[in-house]
Amino acid sequence: MLEKEGQVRIPAGCAISGFISRDGNRICGDKIVKSISYMHDRSNGLGGGFAGYGIYPEYKDQYAFHIFYDSNEARVETERFLDKHFDVVNLSRIPTRKHPNITNEPLIWRYFVNPLPTKLTESQLERKRVCRSVRYQYQRQDKRFIRFLKR
Repeated sequence: MLEKEGQVRIPAGCAISGFISRDGNRICGDKIVKSISYMHDRSNGLGGGFAGYGIYPEYKDQYAFHIFYDSNEARVETERFLDKHFDVVNLSRIPTRKHPNITNEPLIWRYFVNPLPTKLTESQLERKRVCRSVRYQYQRQDKRFIRFLKR
């Protein structure tokens, strides 16, 4: 079993890079990839990552979940949970480029979802329900890692 983040590394030494399209047009990802490449060798060995806003304009009314799986079984189990608690509008594997130094790479999937109204109590905010569902999956995860993008 893989150790969870924080058990093997100290999650400090972060750096931030960003840019914005003032006119709202899409920008080629090469610029941010080059920018983040300078942060590749951080003192804690964690490398760099991405966060985005407005990257899925066609799904602006849905929540976007990016989920990293260590096994297909974890994917199937998580998708059962998602189907039970959310209306999954679309799902797909996130395309990646192969790199010879990266072995045993995770399965990376994205899901665009809406909470099922039947799962929301009258007093419960939709966003709170989504956060609670992500926390539930994260707490019981052993073969998945979730990044959730709010709408």
